Amino acid sequence: MAKKRLVMALGHDALGTNLPEQKEAVARTAKTIGDFIQDSWQVAVVHSNAPQLSMIHTAMNEFGRQHEGYTPAPMSVCSAMSQGYIGYDLQNGIRTELIKRGIFKPVSTVLTQVTVDPYDESSYTPVKKVGRIMTAEEAAAEEAKGNYVTEVPGKGFQRMVAAPKPVAIVEIDAIKTLLDADQLVIACGGGGIPVMEQGHSLKGASAIIEKDMVSGLLAKEVDADVLMILTDVDCVSLNYGKAEEKPLSAMTVAEAKAYLAEGQFGASNMAPKIQAAVDFIEAGKGRTAIITTQALAKEALAGRAGTTIRQQ
Repeated sequence: MAKKRLVMALGHDALGTNLPEQKEAVARTAKTIGDFIQDSWQVAVVHSNAPQLSMIHTAMNEFGRQHEGYTPAPMSVCSAMSQGYIGYDLQNGIRTELIKRGIFKPVSTVLTQVTVDPYDESSYTPVKKVGRIMTAEEAAAEEAKGNYVTEVPGKGFQRMVAAPKPVAIVEIDAIKTLLDADQLVIACGGGGIPVMEQGHSLKGASAIIEKDMVSGLLAKEVDADVLMILTDVDCVSLNYGKAEEKPLSAMTVAEAKAYLAEGQFGASNMAPKIQAAVDFIEAGKGRTAIITTQALAKEALAGRAGTTIRQQ
């Protein structure tokens, strides 16, 4: 009997912000993942990288600014670096947890590129802040290069980049091969390294892909049974943060689409999660999406917590 397959998207809480926090957070996260492996699930893990990416981008660009002969690092390179060092901590943390349980299973990080459309409408409305705080003079220099900046009240200015929709996962065949061999895979970290196709070549794009959107694409491509998006709220709610807030334990795809059209979900936080779930479920039969916290992951899989989204 074939094992069931799950794609798990880890949010910020699963990784922390700095190196010491990440070490502690990964040890906790490894226990959650270990529970699913022990229950005979095949698991692919996607992780966020916002604090880590910003830290790397700031450090590399400051180094290039202060040392002659070095150039600033493009967003795609910084994304690749974040995948490497987060994946390193995750794969070792998970491996350690599995060995403690007597499970000897390879854990691999796949440096993953994700293609984007250069004409995606998001290119005209950048939404992701990244990098260090700049002075007005430095911000003007960034704009002269064709980059977007935004004012951070009381602090200065910061660069803004687009969050285009993921088109295709370049290394998808390698990811499928590892999953088919019943190995645990960490892939598409931070939404993947954003690249554009130019003839036979791939060129890095100055963008940040939504981690949740690429998680849905990965789940679709590997024919997962469940897409589980772990975040910082127990479940999805209507009228979030208002007196009439209403938690949802379940939604159909039709209901999810209606709520999206109403603008019920934040454009930069919950909406991408709901859209990823809808896209994943509609691409196959018998699929389920779950949105909850890491602490409630197992309870949510059993239908006792979180928000479950199904076709009907």
